[in-house]
Amino acid sequence: MIYVLYVLAGLGAGIVTGLAGLSAAVVITPVLVSLCGWESYNAVTVALASDVLASLLSAYTYYKNKNIDLKRGSLVTITAFVGTVIGSYCGYLFSQQSPDGLGYLSMLTTIFLGIKFLVRPVTGGKDAASGTEQSVKKTALAMFLGCGIGWVCGFTGSGGGVLMLTVFTVVLGYNLKAAVGTSTMIMTLVALTGAISHVSMGAQIFPVPMIVVVVSCLIGAVVSARFANKCEIRKLNHVVGVILTILGILTIAIKLI
Repeated sequence: MIYVLYVLAGLGAGIVTGLAGLSAAVVITPVLVSLCGWESYNAVTVALASDVLASLLSAYTYYKNKNIDLKRGSLVTITAFVGTVIGSYCGYLFSQQSPDGLGYLSMLTTIFLGIKFLVRPVTGGKDAASGTEQSVKKTALAMFLGCGIGWVCGFTGSGGGVLMLTVFTVVLGYNLKAAVGTSTMIMTLVALTGAISHVSMGAQIFPVPMIVVVVSCLIGAVVSARFANKCEIRKLNHVVGVILTILGILTIAIKLI
């Protein structure tokens, strides 16, 4: 039964990564903490490891469909990298004081993201090719925000994807597909940095469960990314919103019971 949960956690994480560029941790961390009894810092490590390949292959799918801004994305990646390293260390310190704290933060983030996509869907904006028209000021602001987002991702293992999404839709004005594609590209390096940082700071590794979760996440990400690039944008918002809201409520309810 526990391995069924690992598979479901991985598939669910891959789906939200491929559909909306979200961190795999918004699904994996709540499931591992609330349903499987993992310590949150170890669960975040698995989530970040799953994010690496899932985000990479999702980004490749968006790239083939011309939905990635490589130039701006690369610049934001640099600052996000720095923020992730710092955030991972802060997350380690926090986990020592409150072992389940990161897990609860991730569950609440999941609910918030689900409601956000249902109530305030991202439906407009430019495509990725419009990146050359961005001002230096807006690009600098995106890089600054990227550092803060990297910190959030390193600290909680989640939230980075949707915050990146906000930067590319609100600050740079991209449409949802271009924002998701560029976000997944950035999250590949951010997740890799976070995973390495967590392991170096003493997170426990359980090889077989990790492999099951990572492979399941990879499958979910590839399939959902292909679907997302063909899906109507408003429908895409609603699908992701419903999945995240239900998941967040269920995991918190089970944990409290």
